[in-house]
Amino acid sequence: MMHEAEFLIVGAGIVGLTLARELLEQGADKITIMEKEAGLGFHASGRNSGVLHAGIYYPSHTLKAQLCLKGNLLLQEYCMQKGLPLLKAGKVIVARNQNELPTLLHLHDQAKENGAKVELIDEIQLASIEPNAKTFQKALYSHYTAMVDNKAILHSLYQDLIQTQRVTFLFNAELKKMKNEFIAQSSQGEIRFKQFINTAGAYADKVAHLFNVGKEYYFIPFKGIYQKLKSEKSHLVNGNIYPVPNLENPFLGVHFTRNIHGDVYVGPTAIPAFGRENYGILQGIDRELVNIIKNEIILYCSNPLFRRVAHEEPKKYIAKYFYRDAKRLVKELQPNWLTRATKVGIRPQLINIRDKKLMMDFLVVQERHSVHVLNAISPAFTSSMAFAKYIVQMYIKS
Repeated sequence: MMHEAEFLIVGAGIVGLTLARELLEQGADKITIMEKEAGLGFHASGRNSGVLHAGIYYPSHTLKAQLCLKGNLLLQEYCMQKGLPLLKAGKVIVARNQNELPTLLHLHDQAKENGAKVELIDEIQLASIEPNAKTFQKALYSHYTAMVDNKAILHSLYQDLIQTQRVTFLFNAELKKMKNEFIAQSSQGEIRFKQFINTAGAYADKVAHLFNVGKEYYFIPFKGIYQKLKSEKSHLVNGNIYPVPNLENPFLGVHFTRNIHGDVYVGPTAIPAFGRENYGILQGIDRELVNIIKNEIILYCSNPLFRRVAHEEPKKYIAKYFYRDAKRLVKELQPNWLTRATKVGIRPQLINIRDKKLMMDFLVVQERHSVHVLNAISPAFTSSMAFAKYIVQMYIKS
């Protein structure tokens, strides 16, 4: 069966959906979105914490800094227009000791430069926002951080796109190979297109390689496991309590987040996973395991940043280390207040194999009639609507 499309988007996550939405705004008439799963939100877009970030952590010259806050405000506006759940609870970033104060001050100045509404607060002010949070002298309060129902947003966007009658979804449609530069072969037949957009998430590198694009890039998956506060203790967190992060580490550390349902999640860990869908112990492990381990060993031996992450993060898989990290953020917490959460996520961390570096920013590569979104990691959900505008403006031929 042959499908015809002006634009073929591979991947029905948040970036793919918002890109389709933006293309429609710019006059696109026939878009096909193919997704290897049976529905929406099976992976990163449906498994993230639901936090809308506010552009605090990212150097001002990066795409993350330029797009995060814009995307936050656009998504908040979308939720209000559609009547979707939105909790404007803000976030506090707390210092665990005196040594973290310079980084806290740096985050304050950087956030201001990025346009975020933040303020340095003392311990008394912190107690009025998050009574159970503790800090050393100062904390940073982010006003624009909010929580959403990520799956509700995905399904709302899906309905918006379907109703235009200009977007076709092909589920259970896995991209197999490229017949030529304008015809893709999938498990649902061939698709002829004029322009191809790769928003395949954890598989974006593999899709790009089919076009001989980005051969120097490869994903290493990291697994995020959460715990939850028992329901009778969820009142101890009003919004978000985050630690001052190590800015050389791509992960933000164990933190507390109250979601729109009132559950308080604690986490996540960031341990190397053995597959792009390795959500369980053995689930998602395939023949790629050898290649993943090989690249991890190469990075461990050659990249001090990755070596530090490999030393720090796996400890959090052990209950006492996880509890220790969480306890440093709050005044009251007992180990038996925490229970294992079912939510597990995989963060694909893009590496440059040639340079042996972790890619810290969004990355988009264009090659003739194809555009490849290669590093749509956090805060990609937050940034998605602004990211879509950027990609269409910069890379999509009219």
